[in-house]
Amino acid sequence: MHIFITGGSGFVGGHLIESLTAQGHRVSALARSDASAVCVTGYGAEPVRGDLAHPPAEAMRGVDAVIHCAAYAEEWGTRAQFFAANVEGTERMLAAARTAAVRRFIHIGTEAALFTGHDLVDIDETQPYPRQQRYLYSETKAEAERRVLVANGPDLVTLSIRPRLVWGPRDATVLPALLRMARAGSFAWIDGGQAHTSTTHVHNLVHAVTLALHRGKPGSAYFVADDGQRPLREFLSALAASQGVTLPTRSLPGWVARPLSSVVEGAYRLLRLSGTPPLTRFAIAMMSRTVTVRTDRARADLGYAPIVSVADGLRALQAKGV
Repeated sequence: MHIFITGGSGFVGGHLIESLTAQGHRVSALARSDASAVCVTGYGAEPVRGDLAHPPAEAMRGVDAVIHCAAYAEEWGTRAQFFAANVEGTERMLAAARTAAVRRFIHIGTEAALFTGHDLVDIDETQPYPRQQRYLYSETKAEAERRVLVANGPDLVTLSIRPRLVWGPRDATVLPALLRMARAGSFAWIDGGQAHTSTTHVHNLVHAVTLALHRGKPGSAYFVADDGQRPLREFLSALAASQGVTLPTRSLPGWVARPLSSVVEGAYRLLRLSGTPPLTRFAIAMMSRTVTVRTDRARADLGYAPIVSVADGLRALQAKGV
């Protein structure tokens, strides 16, 4: 197959390129800069210059499937930044895929599209989108996914794959942030880290996406995750320990941390401070709420099952580093 990937220089996209090229697929990857072009070339893809504001439809002719990984996945930013990348960028990629007569469009979604700051316990794909969203990332990823699934039709099959807490080699967000805060002495658990979580090793996510190239009910979303679920404290402690770092035991109660994050965000906006606040509502909520997902639909429709266990993934990180 000829596959076109957005976000190929990122964590998930890079692993997808490596896996797909190893399987013999031809992979083209959107590259908005010289640095991105060099990166995706290193992973094995053919770089195609462009960005989400101007997707190169002509370069997508002859492509069998688009895998849309690119997103603005920050915990802080303006409404314009989130909407331009996540909603408008996705809409433009869909339009470009239609123009180029691409037959399959796979969107990398997230369980965060359903998250409003409350527990999500063993949810499946029948969980509705919230009527009101509290976080820009959640709101825009939900709207992007809606547009992808509505776009499904006779000429374009669309699917959305929803991982929860992606981790593994070359992770540029979760593990680096943990290590940075631990070394700076700024890390603290919320409610002792007792909230439970599902997780998704990046190789398990790549496996699910690869299956979705040929399987899946058109117009459907699929949760994917590692086997089992565990307390955040257990998982994040093990993740940090894989790099020889022990996380501190200090903890804040959620009923203090959540309102405090709102105050801090408000101060940053009022004073127009640069950078990301030290506490954000989204991050604190995610650290203090249970979020676990069921993968029954992916197992039934895609034939999905994890190919990397959490224990094996942690051992590999310890052996090779991030």
